[in-house]
Amino acid sequence: MSSAATPATTPPLGPRRVDDGRPTRRPRGRSFASIVLGRTAARTGAKLGLAWIVLLILMAVFAPLIANSHPLLMASADGTLSSPMLDHLTPADAGLFAAFVAGLVVLFTPLTISRRLLAVVGVGLGTLIIVGPGWQLIRGEPLLSRPALVVHDQYRESQANGDIKWAINAPIPYSPTDRLIDRGDTRQLEPSTTHLMGTEANGGDMASAMIHAARIALAVGLIATSISLVIGVTIGGLMGYFVGWVDLLGSRLLEIFSAIPVLYLLLTFAAFFPGDPELFPGVAVPRIYVMMAIIGLTGWVGYARFVRAEFLKLRKMDYVASAKTAGASVPAILFRHMLPNGVAPVLVEASFGIASAILAEAFLSFLGLGLLDQPSWGQLLSQALSDTGRFYWWIAMYPGLAIFLTVLALNLIGEAMRDAIDPKVAD
Repeated sequence: MSSAATPATTPPLGPRRVDDGRPTRRPRGRSFASIVLGRTAARTGAKLGLAWIVLLILMAVFAPLIANSHPLLMASADGTLSSPMLDHLTPADAGLFAAFVAGLVVLFTPLTISRRLLAVVGVGLGTLIIVGPGWQLIRGEPLLSRPALVVHDQYRESQANGDIKWAINAPIPYSPTDRLIDRGDTRQLEPSTTHLMGTEANGGDMASAMIHAARIALAVGLIATSISLVIGVTIGGLMGYFVGWVDLLGSRLLEIFSAIPVLYLLLTFAAFFPGDPELFPGVAVPRIYVMMAIIGLTGWVGYARFVRAEFLKLRKMDYVASAKTAGASVPAILFRHMLPNGVAPVLVEASFGIASAILAEAFLSFLGLGLLDQPSWGQLLSQALSDTGRFYWWIAMYPGLAIFLTVLALNLIGEAMRDAIDPKVAD
């Protein structure tokens, strides 16, 4: 007696249901950039590189709490509480705090990885630009004015005289511009328990200078690269989407800017503007701002070429034709539908661009053409060899190691992204 086989039943169409009868939500599609970033984060080299970059960001944001001559909190002899650290916060300090908080908030928003990353960069830079000048206006200072002269040894003298009852100092109780004049000649002291990394040629603490110099490196790299990205993505997207005379005009523009020697342009600017240039009477523009602008305005050619090539391919996709048929605007098609699927190669180039910008700033600072009276890794590195020919190993080792590790970390992240894009090695 044969029994008929039970026919296989196909599940009904529609959303699946769990045991309690509630339908489960289908997973949303992921953009190509989100997939690439996810694969990149899973690689060991990218994890090591990201760990170093995150450490630099934390040191840059919380530098006033880590290395500062001004006490975090103190009580005077009459019992009055005050926070000299808050009283001496600069616009950069306030802007970085606000940008860090805003970036953390955006980081946990329910967006795709690529859009979340772009939102973090955009919101962070926007907050930094708004809060920095706003901090000066709140304190009644002119915009972009030069910082006032600060006497760092006043707190040490007050504590020695008994004018301060107690004080809570930073883990490294020295500001980067504190020359320790009250302690005699402290120039080029070797590492010790008092100065963990020794002191530099001007007598300042090396550990404090190294921490605050991370701000300069990251600021030049991130802001200059962000300027290049915005320009390159916009011009490259228009070239790849419209083609025709727009592509022809953009190609000529690319040829012009690719012929500009960026390093020589920076050297020329430093030669003609030995100090901070003044655009208006009393309004001094720090040299670092002009360095960022020069690097950003001349470094967008590679990003434009990558975006143009991607958009030439994506403009023929079905979803782009559907968006056109639905009446979507050109900005929506370019930046909402096409960009998330074509930005992955640009992110690879951006990681190398940040490293190049950091090396350019370090090179100028090493030659003495960088910032004035501000700590920089290149400037510290130039102090390793004295005028008499004596070599100070600790002044050479720590800044050189910081530059090397930062560039290596960015290259590791870029290589991991490149492998994640390549279908032959992505899986």
